[in-house]
Amino acid sequence: MRVAEIAEHLKAGFEGAGDLDITGVAPLESAGPYDIAFIGSRKAAAQSDRSLAGCLLATPEFPAGRTVIRVADPRGGLASVIGLLYPQPAIVAGAHPTAVIAPDAEIAPSAAIGPHAVIGPGVRIGERTSVGPNCSIGAGTRLGADCTLHAHVTIYDHVSIGNRAVLHSGCVLGADGFGFVRGPEGYRKFPQIGRVEIGDDVEIGANSCIDRAALGVTRIGDGVKLDNLVHIGHNCSIGRHVVIAAQTGLSGGVVVEDYAVIGGQVGIGDKARIETGAVLGSGCGVLTSKIIRKGQVVWGTPARPLKEHLEQLANLSRLPKLRKEIAAIEKKLSEGET
Repeated sequence: MRVAEIAEHLKAGFEGAGDLDITGVAPLESAGPYDIAFIGSRKAAAQSDRSLAGCLLATPEFPAGRTVIRVADPRGGLASVIGLLYPQPAIVAGAHPTAVIAPDAEIAPSAAIGPHAVIGPGVRIGERTSVGPNCSIGAGTRLGADCTLHAHVTIYDHVSIGNRAVLHSGCVLGADGFGFVRGPEGYRKFPQIGRVEIGDDVEIGANSCIDRAALGVTRIGDGVKLDNLVHIGHNCSIGRHVVIAAQTGLSGGVVVEDYAVIGGQVGIGDKARIETGAVLGSGCGVLTSKIIRKGQVVWGTPARPLKEHLEQLANLSRLPKLRKEIAAIEKKLSEGET
């Protein structure tokens, strides 16, 4: 695709060789003369003169002198270009002969069901949704339009999923929450009879798990993005456009409000609340019933405001020096006594 055509698609201006045919996308440092790359930082801009990329996506402030498409958000622009140069294969509608489909399942004519998929009773699957090989969809589940289920996705009974969801391999939706009642003879299971409801435009990473509510609903809002290996416990409520990185776990009843950002390997205790726009740094721990306030940035275990966390780290780094100073003072005192 020519540079001029890419610029037209992005509704952006360009400079340089508009007729250059771009055939690939690559990182700035390894791009070749027929690749497009993006300038996403000052460091990248400083290194751009060494790049062999045929075309650069850059901000209006980037210096002139080579083939450039100027956009306000180069990284976002590159995402659109990738869609142009590497289009997703078209869905081939219909069910593979090895798929097992309940007689009363309602599957849209434009949907695709892959090999060895199992579709339970009362399932409804929307237009242009693709169900990959070896997926299992439990009874009464609702899948919206334009969803993509990669291989080996497991959805338990009575899960509701909106439009344009992307579920990666190995994720499990609607498994029982971790609910047990302790009695004189040990632990007895508390029946998990709730549901899972997932909004539109949600992406769930590989091997992530979202547990059904014990009673009521575990809810995932529109636009939520979950990384690989994320666990959402029973009765959690995740607001709109929340981002959660890998290996993070939410205990039961956690509330995460809109636009919160949660880093990797974060642990959140029962019934904690993360308010709108809060940011949880990687590896931090949020105690049971703790409230992280709107827009607050926290780090550490237990999670505390970032400034406080950095001050404590600085104090810890001074401990070896203080220990030596105290030892020297003690030595002087003991020598003075003798």
